[in-house]
Amino acid sequence: MVLTEWRYTFPLLEEAGLETWAVDVLGWGFSDLERLPSCDVASKRDHLYQLWKSYIRRPIILIGPSLGAAVAIDFAVNHPEAVEKLVLIDASVYAEDTGNLAKLPRAIAYAGVYLLKSTPLRLYANLIAFNSLPLNTSIDWMNVGRLHCLYPWWEDATVNFMNTGGYNVSAQIKKVKQKTLIIWGEDDQIISNKLAVRLHCELPDAVIRQIPDCGHLPHVEKPNSVAKLILDFVGEDSNKEAQSVSQV
Repeated sequence: MVLTEWRYTFPLLEEAGLETWAVDVLGWGFSDLERLPSCDVASKRDHLYQLWKSYIRRPIILIGPSLGAAVAIDFAVNHPEAVEKLVLIDASVYAEDTGNLAKLPRAIAYAGVYLLKSTPLRLYANLIAFNSLPLNTSIDWMNVGRLHCLYPWWEDATVNFMNTGGYNVSAQIKKVKQKTLIIWGEDDQIISNKLAVRLHCELPDAVIRQIPDCGHLPHVEKPNSVAKLILDFVGEDSNKEAQSVSQV
């Protein structure tokens, strides 16, 4: 969902000859939002579609890690003409929207969002997201990973997303028509591997590949393994040079 997550895998895909796009999801990245738009699910979907329609204009292989997998499924179901294949990485797709968070008073919502970007919480998230990461590396990755939270519109955009309900794509999973590659870190401490098996069973056309000694963000922790899996998946049915890959 944020460009900094792809700083290791992105160049590997480009070096392999793929046209590769790393896309900021509306409200969560580094795009300059001088005037804050609505950041609900429909707006995020339309923002991605308008980018595809304006610049890419051919079916893509859409990659979504964690909550980005929900973004990818929602987009693929609503705009099937734009998506040839899906790659879902440690997918967070079974949460039923933002639940009670949508009912919080705005002051409490802003307090929660402020906590979400705090250094202690981000450092803790890094410690459980990765497998045996040295502390100095965890601090470095934490500092990079929270950069987008420091933009002046991030809190407003995140509260708007929470108040409008967020993603709830569990009912859409069986509607996905695109062939899908599921990638999962075997040591994911955030989302259970049981949900990887469930997702594999519910998707009509999917393969699953697990990466050993890897946590919740394989595209950061094991970029070479993830790039190889994606390249093999891309090359199954067609010439990889003709493919466009987008990461959200």
